[in-house]
Amino acid sequence: MKFKINNKYFRWGLTAFLVIAASMVFYYFMFHHSSIKSGINMITDILMPIMIGLVVAYLLTPVLNFIEDKVLIPLCNKCGIKESSKRNSIIRGFGIMVTAFLFISLIYLLFAMLLSQIIPSIQNIVVNFDSYTDNFIKWLDKLLVDNPEVGEYVVRSVGKYSEELEKWINDFTKISPLIRTVSLSVINLLGVLWDSIIGFIISIYVLASKEKFAGQAKKIVYAIFERDTANVVIRNFRFTHSTFIGFISGKILDSIIIGILCFIGTSILHTPYAALVSVIIGVTNVIPFFGPYLGAIPCGILVFIVDPIHPLNCVYFLIFILGLQQFDGNILGPKILGSSTGLTGFWVISSISLFGGFFGVLGMIIGVPIFAVIYAAIRSLVNTSLKKKNMPDETKKYENLDFVDDKGFHECTPEKVSSKHKHSTFEIQTAPEETCTKKTDSTTKHED
Repeated sequence: MKFKINNKYFRWGLTAFLVIAASMVFYYFMFHHSSIKSGINMITDILMPIMIGLVVAYLLTPVLNFIEDKVLIPLCNKCGIKESSKRNSIIRGFGIMVTAFLFISLIYLLFAMLLSQIIPSIQNIVVNFDSYTDNFIKWLDKLLVDNPEVGEYVVRSVGKYSEELEKWINDFTKISPLIRTVSLSVINLLGVLWDSIIGFIISIYVLASKEKFAGQAKKIVYAIFERDTANVVIRNFRFTHSTFIGFISGKILDSIIIGILCFIGTSILHTPYAALVSVIIGVTNVIPFFGPYLGAIPCGILVFIVDPIHPLNCVYFLIFILGLQQFDGNILGPKILGSSTGLTGFWVISSISLFGGFFGVLGMIIGVPIFAVIYAAIRSLVNTSLKKKNMPDETKKYENLDFVDDKGFHECTPEKVSSKHKHSTFEIQTAPEETCTKKTDSTTKHED
């Protein structure tokens, strides 16, 4: 007898095997998840340079495309250089050189600012910690002068804990573990630096052949799926790519501009540690919604502790940051990001909270575009199902909907809503015909 793949016994056996295998995997994951986690970490460490290279290439692709499409190709056309494979190779090579130069320059500027501004600011904070503590105690004493008992207790507590903190900082026996921790951190940092260098080299190769890699990926998709399914998969990948790259690149550009504007404003206001404060504001601005608050609160506390005798400086700083964030949220952000996600404020907050809880700060950054893709996929499935049933997909048409029949949509009037509230929720009320307005849509009207 000839064996057939579509034999029902074969399908039953395959289903049973998959169920047993899934059960074993689930059991092992539940009771041996530490081994799985260590294995995943080992694989991640091995593949880290490749992952860094892919991420860097993905982030630099819009820059390379802009340089080629807006600068190099028009320049070649203007000079009369005809299109050929050689011209395309030269354009790609020169474009990668310019992109790599811009990327390295940005990294250099960040490290230069870190070494010249931020580290001295942190050192200055540590050196002047005693004077800042004294100023804070004087401010508390002045504030609580009308309540001497409470004031004495607060001043004594602040002095006690500041002395303990200073003693801990100056105690070599307690700093020794810190030194070991810092040493391990330096070693890990060197490892990350090496992976980053290898990843940057890999990103150059990826950028040089990005069209070929994309073509190979599409080739695999069409080989695995049917043509219509493959078209849907590729279309969804394009949407995911546009959502991610539009949001991430736009948010990075937006945060850089906000950091620069913050530095200009804090310099005009003579805010202490303007460079450090601006870097904190710019970096935390990458996180949607919560980022401005995460940056403004510690910076405001820092400004206040440095000069508590003049609390208006902290008030002016907070007012400036509030205005800057309003400018970012209402003018700059929409101009740069546009409608790259299509999510309302509720879904933005929910996605940040959900992904931030699972993946920390990285989840708060990438949670919004990931949730935007999931939201768009669910919306597409719902709208497709409604269209198959010859029903409209506009949400507004369902807001006051009471029921749908063969004659169309029937909206619920305020009279019917009030009449329903007058009766017990355990009773089934039949709405009178005159309390509901019949709405027959051209797309929902059926003829038997």
